[in-house]
Amino acid sequence: MANQVQDLTPDEVSKGVAEGRYLLVDVREPNEVQAEAYPYGVVVPLSTFDPKAIPDPQGKQVVFACRSGKRSVTASLAAQAAGLPYDKHLAGGMLGWKAAGLSSKVGG
Repeated sequence: MANQVQDLTPDEVSKGVAEGRYLLVDVREPNEVQAEAYPYGVVVPLSTFDPKAIPDPQGKQVVFACRSGKRSVTASLAAQAAGLPYDKHLAGGMLGWKAAGLSSKVGG
């Protein structure tokens, strides 16, 4: 079961963040986040990705997110390779998030 990534829908992630179950880690680059950001997301860009830079989730499950769902899988696998149990990502990324009618914010 190692090195597997679980797809979560935008609605599942939004609900989990609102309920305090998920820590959303946005692995997009700063310029992307400046243009449009997830509410309550923590930014850890994939270009300089270090799993140790992820804040302590304090009992929450970490969910990775990006623009379309590809970089978030890469980040999850990298975190798992570093021995962290972070095996969830937002399927569809920001594109899916917006398609689901969920709000985003401007300016990171």
